[in-house]
Amino acid sequence: MKATGIVRRIDDLGRVVIPKEIRRTLRIRDGDPLEIYTEKDGEVIFKKYSPMGELGDNAAAMCETLGRAAGSPVAITDRDSVIAVSGVPKRELLSKPLSSDLESIMELRRLYRRKSGESGLRLSDAAEKYVVNISAPILTEGELMGSVIFFTGGDDSAGDIEEKLAQTVAGFLGKQMEA
Repeated sequence: MKATGIVRRIDDLGRVVIPKEIRRTLRIRDGDPLEIYTEKDGEVIFKKYSPMGELGDNAAAMCETLGRAAGSPVAITDRDSVIAVSGVPKRELLSKPLSSDLESIMELRRLYRRKSGESGLRLSDAAEKYVVNISAPILTEGELMGSVIFFTGGDDSAGDIEEKLAQTVAGFLGKQMEA
């Protein structure tokens, strides 16, 4: 664990403020759920909670199936990082943070499709060679949970079939999150 040197007091309602610098660094936004852990030595640990993380194994199987069916690399993300990937070595993208451009597109809560000849959005700043062809938002009761992404490492573009597959799987995962 890394000390920040920042000290905060608990108010009379039991609240503590997480400093803006830390929220920005860890990409914690207003309304984000945090999971609370305690240690025997008195430590209290806050960890960003990802409801999509609960679907880890199912998301991985879905990526593999989609990738084989479409013959294209596929990723499933939560709001911040890649939680499942197929079609490329997993260490290149798995658990990597999303690019800020992709996060902005996801916040619009609508389908993104790269136009022919367009340079496109990077999937992650940690792996700059991968460009998003299609991103379909995963929505649960109107709330953004993540996305289903078809991407490429070259100039390939995705077609209508990949678009429909991404929308279908995103809709399915959104329904799974409601259950």
